[in-house]
Amino acid sequence: MAPNNTDAMNRRTLLTYAGSAAAAVTVAGCTGDGNGGNGNGGNGNGGNGNGGNGDDGNGNGDDGNGNGDDEPFEVGVTMGQMDSGLDPQDHAETNTEIIVGQVYEGLLDRDKVGGIIEGLATDWERGDGNSVVFTLRETNFHNGDPLTAEDVKFSIERIVFEDVSIASPQSNDLGSVEEVEAGDGEVTVTFSGFNPIAFQLFATNGEIMQQSWVEENSRDYINQNTNGTGPFQVTEYDSGNEVIYEPYSDYWDGEPEVDELTMTSSSESSTRVNRLLAEETDIVTNVPPNEVSRVEESDVATINSVPSARIIFLQMRYDVEPFSSQQFRQAMNYAVDVESIVENVLNGFGEITSQPTLPEHVGYNPDLDPYPYDPDEAERLVEESGHAGVEITLETPIGRYLRDVEIAQAAANQIDQLSNVSCELEQREFSSLVQDITTGDIEDKPHFNLLGWGNGEFDGSQTIVPLMTTGGALTILENEELDQLMTDAENATDSDERVEILQEANELAHELAPWVFLHQQFSVYGVSNEIEWEPRSDEFIDPDTATRQ
Repeated sequence: MAPNNTDAMNRRTLLTYAGSAAAAVTVAGCTGDGNGGNGNGGNGNGGNGNGGNGDDGNGNGDDGNGNGDDEPFEVGVTMGQMDSGLDPQDHAETNTEIIVGQVYEGLLDRDKVGGIIEGLATDWERGDGNSVVFTLRETNFHNGDPLTAEDVKFSIERIVFEDVSIASPQSNDLGSVEEVEAGDGEVTVTFSGFNPIAFQLFATNGEIMQQSWVEENSRDYINQNTNGTGPFQVTEYDSGNEVIYEPYSDYWDGEPEVDELTMTSSSESSTRVNRLLAEETDIVTNVPPNEVSRVEESDVATINSVPSARIIFLQMRYDVEPFSSQQFRQAMNYAVDVESIVENVLNGFGEITSQPTLPEHVGYNPDLDPYPYDPDEAERLVEESGHAGVEITLETPIGRYLRDVEIAQAAANQIDQLSNVSCELEQREFSSLVQDITTGDIEDKPHFNLLGWGNGEFDGSQTIVPLMTTGGALTILENEELDQLMTDAENATDSDERVEILQEANELAHELAPWVFLHQQFSVYGVSNEIEWEPRSDEFIDPDTATRQ
């Protein structure tokens, strides 16, 4: 029985509801495939996302839906935001990955707890020197054409090389690729260094597209149509509102049990919950703490949750005043009472962070303490920075992350309470904000904004490299020492040495303070009692694993 007092709902109570799923991220953080170590993340997208059917599949059965029921099995998913387009290689946000990941697949994939499994490759191994070799599966794209090694070569190059079709915001996600060679049923990828986490990168990133289909169509067409190899294919696409899918009958891992999948969004968490309880959708994301009891006390839905691989922070651009001052950036960390935000805004649904790497991820530095709340120290550092009296604006998305607006409001108010800084809050639709964040030109990025980064590879490098190194696709920082540490980590062949390098990088990032370090997010889903579905720790939603209750 859920507690009657909804305000008393806290993380411990939720864990009681969630059961064993809460252990998922811990398992994921130490799961390897024997070919390259632990997972590590890249673009905040989550995994490639179609793993989990297994050899027994979800089978369709002779009756057409696999369960003997004449009613079609329809599943609806309602998220906080929709996609930014259907090109799987031209985005850097999880909600888009969830939508395109139903259609497109990578060479490798992950299971529910982060382990590496087959995707479009049936075998993978290290080759000579700094290379890795993938043996390809015999399968077809949705248009009926066979997958070829040339398609895989083109897809990898389209992601990592700016002169191939697009300048992808995922350019850091596969490591420092130097060359891609297409062979007879296999592809060899050579890196500029050893890349100890190559297979972890490909298990989360690198979705494959058909070269001829991309080259024959415009970018607008590719962003509104699909041609993948995955378990679903798009039947209707209403940009920004709704995507409808049907199962792909010739899917290599067996046709999903789901007969029709619909994905929609609402930035208002209460609207998502209302839709779930009205039985208008089956899975909703980011159920806020004050709504958990309402879901649990209903007779139509329940709460399912996992600790996520996502870190929430306020990022500051190093190249603009006042954030060009390390003292001012540190001052902002002392000015925000993160403990109060986690306790009072999130009802305990979060863990305070001190560095870019989460405790479950490779390279976490256990010796770093979070910045304490100390407004006096914050004011002193502002004075020393030479920016006393400055006026700044914090930009936040609306409804993208768990209680994002409320978190940003609390942080902005606390900063504004300093005697020598004024801080205002600007609320923006995520679709608009993310376009500015993912632009290739740092001058177009916001000066100060709230952001969440999902590290589906469970490795510290895949947060630091894209967000904090000079060549990072989404960087807001430039520091030669940090750049060198990440280069050393990429070339390290000894796993213990690599962990030490990453821990040193996290210590430096803590001191440089390009972020106001906030918290690790908890993923809280509302799930209809009509379906059986378990969430993943990397935040990817995989309806192809759903079954009817």
